[in-house]
Amino acid sequence: MKVAALVSGGKDSVFAMIECVRNGHEIVCLGNLHPEDQQIHELDSYCFQTVGHNVVPALSECMDLPMYRRPIQGTAVCQSLDYDRHDDDEVEDLFLLLSEVKTKHPDVEAVCTGAILSSYQKHR
Repeated sequence: MKVAALVSGGKDSVFAMIECVRNGHEIVCLGNLHPEDQQIHELDSYCFQTVGHNVVPALSECMDLPMYRRPIQGTAVCQSLDYDRHDDDEVEDLFLLLSEVKTKHPDVEAVCTGAILSSYQKHR
């Protein structure tokens, strides 16, 4: 299966990519959401880890894969476990990122992420 891997620069997203490949999937591109102000390392985000965003381009270079990045412009407007769409929510930034990925890689069938134990992130 062709996969887009969401990477934060942290160990969990890297480990998730390793497991993805070990299970026979092909990572075709990387995606990352980062702070709008590149000088900020960690946002107070309910859903996204941004510390390490400055090393993410190196992953793309090392893996020789295209990287799609988008600034996080929204905030955690909807904080319940079940997501209700809000234009200003940070989850909409992820939707826009994945929409771009799907446009450029229509063969992508899955998304790989290191957020495996968070019910909050899983339901988004």
